[in-house]
Parts: sequence; C-alpha cells; structure tokens
Amino acid sequence: MSTLDWLNAEAFTAFGQHVIWSDMVGNSIGLAALALGWRRSILTWPAQFLSGLILVAAYASAQLSGGVGKQLLVIGVALWGWRQWQRGRQQAQDGTIAVRFATWKERGLLLAGAAAGTLAVGGIFVAFPSLSWSPWADAYIFVGTLVAMVAQARGLVEFWFAWLLVDLVGVPLAFHSGLAFSGLVYVIYLALVLWGMRDWWQRSRATAPVLEGAPA
Repeated sequence: MSTLDWLNAEAFTAFGQHVIWSDMVGNSIGLAALALGWRRSILTWPAQFLSGLILVAAYASAQLSGGVGKQLLVIGVALWGWRQWQRGRQQAQDGTIAVRFATWKERGLLLAGAAAGTLAVGGIFVAFPSLSWSPWADAYIFVGTLVAMVAQARGLVEFWFAWLLVDLVGVPLAFHSGLAFSGLVYVIYLALVLWGMRDWWQRSRATAPVLEGAPA
C-alpha cells in the first residue's frame, strides 16, 4: 500500500461517518498549528505547511476541489508567513512576535479583498461545477482562510476574527461532506480561536507603544 493509499484509507467510524487517516492526521496537525499560533511560536508555520500537504489528500478523496485549492494556498501562504515571523523575531529586541490590532485602512483592505476574492472564486466554481458541489461555501472558506493567514503573518489580532467566521461555515460543510474529523476539529478550533483572540487582544493592549516595528 502506498502512502497516498494509506492516507485515504478508513481509520475508524464515528457517529455513522467514516474517518480517513488523512482527514484525522492533517487536521490534528492543523489543530496543533493553531495552538502554536496562539502561543506566537514560529513553529505554527511549518505545522500549517505539513497539515496542508496531508489535507490535500483528504479533500481530493472527498472530491472537494475547492478544499484542495485551499490547502495548496495554505501551503504557499505558510511559507510566506514563516518568513514574515522570522523577520519579526529578528527585529524584536526580545525575539518574540509583536501583535497588534489592524488599522482601519488594513481592515478595509482585508474586508474588500475577502469580498472580491469570494465573488471571484465563487464565480469560477459556479462556471465550472466539477470543481465544487458547494461553490459559494467553498469560495467563502477558501478566501477566508487566506485572509486569516495573511492577518496572522502580519501579527494582526483580526486574524482570530477571520478564523471565527471561517469556522461558522466550515463546521457544517465538513460534516455534510463526510469529513467528520474535520468537522470535529473545526469545533475545537472554535474554542481555541476564542481563547487565542482573548490572549492576543490582551497582548496588543500591553505592548501598544512598541508595535510600530510589527512584521510587515
């Protein structure tokens, strides 16, 4: 059995849903990546990179092209975010990652990018039905994930709000697509997002005077 065959093999059945290894392993690593992001550990990026590689197999097995595309995007942005945090650590006196709230201009750009991106990607999925059976939900998650990761790479507290909005659609879509473990992990993500949001919020207020040198 090849590695790909093993990743797409059934691990166990829970609540009448079949859980495959790639879904379970990839999302477990993704969960660890989110926890590392909460702790502002640079290891969050290699963990997100590895999670994306494994989840490509999971979404391909479920014939969710939008999910595959999202994970390929995650892989690329993880490499960029890794570099951004390395630069941020080099610039910081204490070697930690500074976090802050976005400016109103940055928020506007993130929101405009999310709206335009969702319309563009959703339009592609509608025009090519074979790419996704749930075009607008897939597009929303696809673009929302990109927005969240870009905000995380820049050390913006809004990264947590973006993940929260992605989870609200990701949970029901994952269960409906037969990726039960993904759905369960999204629920756990929700708890981590709320805790991480509180932690970064407090840190941003405590370090406000020194955030001019935040990663760009």
